Amino acid sequence: MLIRSRKLSVIILTFNEESYIGDAIQSVAFADEIIVLDSHSTDLTAKIVLDLGAKIIFRKFDNYCNQRNHAIGSATGDWVLFLDADERVSDKLKNEILETINLNKSDAYRIWFPHFFMDRFLFHYTDKVTRLIKNDNIRFENEVHEKLVLKSKPPVLKNYMIHYTYKDLSHFISKKDKYAWFQAKISVKKGKNATLFLLFFKPLYRFFHTYFIKRVCLDGVPGLAAASIDAYGVFSRYAKMILLEKNLE
Repeated sequence: MLIRSRKLSVIILTFNEESYIGDAIQSVAFADEIIVLDSHSTDLTAKIVLDLGAKIIFRKFDNYCNQRNHAIGSATGDWVLFLDADERVSDKLKNEILETINLNKSDAYRIWFPHFFMDRFLFHYTDKVTRLIKNDNIRFENEVHEKLVLKSKPPVLKNYMIHYTYKDLSHFISKKDKYAWFQAKISVKKGKNATLFLLFFKPLYRFFHTYFIKRVCLDGVPGLAAASIDAYGVFSRYAKMILLEKNLE
């Protein structure tokens, strides 16, 4: 039996996640502390969190970076695992996490995130994200792609996170569209300009990079759809920047 010498806190950000949050919390029931930072959900998210015995904190959403930094202040564990409501920790990943924090060989670790789309996991349409980190002056930066401030690139755990990324095709596209608005507003705020060249070249490059360089072509038809929607997301961002620049939002 593994002797636990170090405590683990789990942080989950939520907004109207009643369909997902229960399973997410139950998948990390092994943690010493589960903290949910909620952006004032209007559904049953808060009730489900409290019924399952997790701690809930409320904060109006401004960006993911500030949300995570705010939640970190409430974490009392030696280590912190950042989880989203549509993610699940498998038994294999659970055991690896517990073993890893006890060995204490690195200050942070990345985890594999194969996307789940069209009823299958796309093992080439995947990300490696730093989610497990020692609770020692943790800080996120960047408003859009929030990143942990780290001295070096962390090693990667062997087992992957179960991530129910998209409910269906329309959900996939709507998430890209919503994210595109957020990225566009931040870019315009920073004084960046969109051009017709970027509007057409960047989406083509994104498709090529996703489908061929990352080898998403090996994920079959779901991979082709994912690469195409990725390209659409880039096109949508630059199109929205042009609309914002012309005050046509």
